[in-house]
Amino acid sequence: MLFVLRMLLMGLHFIAAGVLGLLLGLCRPFNPDNSRLCARLYARPAMRILGLRLDAQLSPQFARARPCVIVCNHQSNYDLFVLGNIVPPRTVCIGKKSLKWVPLFGQLFWLAGNVLIDRGNPLRARRSILQTTETLQHKDTSIWVFPEGTRNKGHGLLAFKRGAFQMAIEAGVPIVPVCVSTYVRSMNLQRWRSGEVIIRTLPAIPTAGLSAEDIPQLIAQCHAQMQACIVSMDTQLGDALPDQTDAERR
Repeated sequence: MLFVLRMLLMGLHFIAAGVLGLLLGLCRPFNPDNSRLCARLYARPAMRILGLRLDAQLSPQFARARPCVIVCNHQSNYDLFVLGNIVPPRTVCIGKKSLKWVPLFGQLFWLAGNVLIDRGNPLRARRSILQTTETLQHKDTSIWVFPEGTRNKGHGLLAFKRGAFQMAIEAGVPIVPVCVSTYVRSMNLQRWRSGEVIIRTLPAIPTAGLSAEDIPQLIAQCHAQMQACIVSMDTQLGDALPDQTDAERR
């Protein structure tokens, strides 16, 4: 019963936040700070409705780190409500072009200045990446990327794709890892207090002087640091995965 009530409230909230966010986007289209404000519109009421408790362990420099490429693990659609609480100023996100057609949310996502990539068209995707690199270099704006490329559904950190790291190197900006505990595995929406989430930022990884040849090592370094952090947070919450190989987690 509680789950059904929450889903009804979340549906109403999603529509209301979408309308308000769309009005904001129409008033100042493509402003890079729209993304942060709209994220708060979705996130803060949603966390109360869902009964999730957030422990945000952010470094003092996180809100002032721009321009940078923020990389974060991606678990589920609930990430919108969890991560929306910490999106720093002038930060936009990279998403699939198909998001543009989701009623209210898709148009809001576009007007908020986020980057839509057509993954089915390599040429257009490459043009979007070049445009994003330009944004990083000249517009005092950071880019938020989920380097796994898809939701891991709480089964462990997936392999990272190259795009985020290539952008950071080409723009000469640091990479800032953001780690989220594996909340989807323990969240129980049938309870008033449905679960706890920890978000922790890691020290920025500089990319100055690196080239495309350094991307595999950069990916390995970032993946290892984030994986260790996620395991540490899950252990703190008593929700660690049993030992598994990467192949089993995938």
